[in-house]
Amino acid sequence: MKPFHTFPHESKQQIRYVLTDIDDTLTLDGKLPAVAYTAMERLQQADIKVIPITGRPAGWCDHIARMWPVEGLVGENGAFYFYYDKKSRKMIRRYWRSEEQRRKDRAQLVRLEEQILREVPGCRVSVDQPYREADLAIDFCEDVEPLPMTAVKQIVSLFESAGAVAKISSIHVNGWFGDYDKLAMTSRLFRELFQVDLERQKETILFSGDSPNDAPMFAFFPNGVGVANVLQFGDELQHKPAWVTEKKGGYGFAEMVDILLDN
Repeated sequence: MKPFHTFPHESKQQIRYVLTDIDDTLTLDGKLPAVAYTAMERLQQADIKVIPITGRPAGWCDHIARMWPVEGLVGENGAFYFYYDKKSRKMIRRYWRSEEQRRKDRAQLVRLEEQILREVPGCRVSVDQPYREADLAIDFCEDVEPLPMTAVKQIVSLFESAGAVAKISSIHVNGWFGDYDKLAMTSRLFRELFQVDLERQKETILFSGDSPNDAPMFAFFPNGVGVANVLQFGDELQHKPAWVTEKKGGYGFAEMVDILLDN
């Protein structure tokens, strides 16, 4: 991983979209610093579209799509994208799986929830679970005492043994049924909202993240940037970003934007 302050000038000129994880990428210690929000506004003012790509729930994403300086977002690790059309005052919600599939998935996830809580002491269901539509989030360090990685991997194993997909974020293990991830839904969002082929335009896109569930994005985008706390995952990160900031969380995101806009 190269320091982001060496990001080439010619590459800066090509960037038209900034995709970003939220937890511990825009936030730090559970808070959104003013510099991170301001950085998103600065990108918008520079005509660079900001699109969060997050594991956070539908309820949060509805708020973010309406009230943050963003051009839509992907939520619940790729279960959907939301886009608020300001002209028509309409929220566009696009899901990967049908409502009927999500209802059946929920019944399976409830059974999995009981098993995971029984077999992995110290974890609990995320407090944002009531606002989720497609996945189950198991908290291993947000509102509980941090669990060892062995316990986190046990949670992943329980999800996978039931046929679910499981991804580790900086705070949760998210599990779901369906053949999607952050990258798949991001591709659909670009195709449907912007009429952009993600493969052909990836040099114009910068992605920032911090944890193992961002690995598919780091693998796909040549302009992948990890905020400094990405380093804590070491070998747990299957695909590493090409670049890394000096600062952590939202302060690293703001650092990245300062460098990007310094032409």
